[in-house]
Amino acid sequence: MENKVVSNKESKQKKTIAILTSGGDAPGMNGAIRAVTRTALNAGFRVLGVRRGYHGLCHGDIIDLDSRSVSDVLHRGGTFLMTARSESFVTEEGLNKAVDITEVFNIDVIVAIGGDGTARGAKSLADKGVPVIAIPATIDNDIGATEYSLGFDTALNTAIQAIDKLRDTASSHERCSVVEVMGRESGYIALGVGVASGAEVLLVPEKDFDFNEDIVLTLIKDRNAGKQHYIVVMAEGVGLASDMAKRIEEKTGIETRSTQLGYLQRGGAPSFRDRWLSSLMGVRAVQAILDGRLNRMIIHKNGDCQDIDLGEALAAEKRPLQASLEVADTITI
Repeated sequence: MENKVVSNKESKQKKTIAILTSGGDAPGMNGAIRAVTRTALNAGFRVLGVRRGYHGLCHGDIIDLDSRSVSDVLHRGGTFLMTARSESFVTEEGLNKAVDITEVFNIDVIVAIGGDGTARGAKSLADKGVPVIAIPATIDNDIGATEYSLGFDTALNTAIQAIDKLRDTASSHERCSVVEVMGRESGYIALGVGVASGAEVLLVPEKDFDFNEDIVLTLIKDRNAGKQHYIVVMAEGVGLASDMAKRIEEKTGIETRSTQLGYLQRGGAPSFRDRWLSSLMGVRAVQAILDGRLNRMIIHKNGDCQDIDLGEALAAEKRPLQASLEVADTITI
């Protein structure tokens, strides 16, 4: 990829879109960058890539993107523009510096790809007069305004594959395997993985549980019914898998091992769904810009990509898990 920056004279001849990725990386980010870039180029825009998220914006770490720049990225996990935390951007001085950089590079619109923090950063820019579009990308799938965030499906598949392998060894040794997945405040990953992997116990931050009744009694009943292996899936917000495994073994006498999947869930080639929706969301972002709908978030709702006011999107409450938890309670016995 050629890191060329065109002259100010040349850049003023056409509108400029800058793309950045921020926060935790998620499979599908590269697909969104690709879709925004190619759609914008076809519409006559100049396209820039901001490396290292808002940190890079504050420091002018910006390159030109062309069609070749985004070739061979759709199938890759992570983000080739990279991402980084920015302590300076969250300060008034840092935010003003970022705004100044948009003027230096003649940036007309910023497309910010990431989670809730990324969207809030975009809103801060919008409040300073910099037009923005936000694309939700977080494996936690915890942005209330959209039914789906890029990276969620890939993360689920990664976790399910790991649990399937753990089940093989748990069965061989007649063990209980406690698996900790990501989700400090959100149980979407744990819920999806727990149901899809056939876990005996499923623990999420949104629902209180009784250790003796919901875990110990369930596992003992399963053992007495002839079951020889057990899977407990828990979100990281519930606690540490290692602590839970120790308590289970002490209370039940069942040999128990813990596994923390950690950042494994963020990596890997994007699934079909994440490649497809990242493409649709990227195209929709440029369409919104062309139509003059700025300071918006691209969302997925009722099977379709839409755009809504960014402030409204950030104010939306996280979708409740209750209905899905009831399904989980019915079949995880």
